Amino acid sequence: MIIGDYGQIKGVLGLTPQEEQGAKDFMLGAVYCRCKNQNGEWFAVRDLFGGDNFDWGGTPLRVLYEKEKGKGKEDLEAIDEAGKSAGRLLKKTLFENEKRSFESKKEGMTRKYKWVKG
Repeated sequence: MIIGDYGQIKGVLGLTPQEEQGAKDFMLGAVYCRCKNQNGEWFAVRDLFGGDNFDWGGTPLRVLYEKEKGKGKEDLEAIDEAGKSAGRLLKKTLFENEKRSFESKKEGMTRKYKWVKG
């Protein structure tokens, strides 16, 4: 569940239900790990799946990149679009989560979240 201002919940087109669920499960695992290890800190999709975690090969998130490459996009554009899709999917994943609540805020173009214990 997301508390506060979270804008619209948008899906990611072009994924099978199994691909979407696999990516959401993977994301939720990363979020729970982040909450355990960095409790009380804000995070964004790039904190979980960017930087040192940039290579999505062998993960369920790879389909987001492959979907964009399948549209004929060059590598950098496919990476950028896959990152945006990951952001939409993360928001949907947290919104649908019934076990934990997350506060949300927008900083520039970045959506951030924080676990709200309760």
